[in-house]
Amino acid sequence: QVQLVESGGGLVQPGGSLRLSCAASEFSLADYPIGWFRQAPGKEREGVSCISTSDDSTYYLPSVKGRFTISRDNAKNTVYLQMNSLKPEDTAIYYCATRRGGYGCYVHSYEYHYWGQGTQVTVSS
Repeated sequence: QVQLVESGGGLVQPGGSLRLSCAASEFSLADYPIGWFRQAPGKEREGVSCISTSDDSTYYLPSVKGRFTISRDNAKNTVYLQMNSLKPEDTAIYYCATRRGGYGCYVHSYEYHYWGQGTQVTVSS
């Protein structure tokens, strides 16, 4: 069974940093494309970042490019989303997701089959 568990969310002041983790216990994340998404109240879920399995190529939402970094630690079976210079508009529930098959970097939520439960990120002074 594919289960993803996010952690690392919390309350941070503008300009601060958080590192989100996406972990799995029953399969190797190294073999799967991973995406990070977020959903703010009253808004649609949007793709924040993704990483492929073929060559670890990545994608970033333009509004987070240069501030967020996605990475894999295969030894820990974990994918991270390092978030720096956080802004109030980054406030949302953040989800990691994966899919059956494929090796690329997928940016749309409909391309994913499995989702974590989400972790709340609040950026506020």
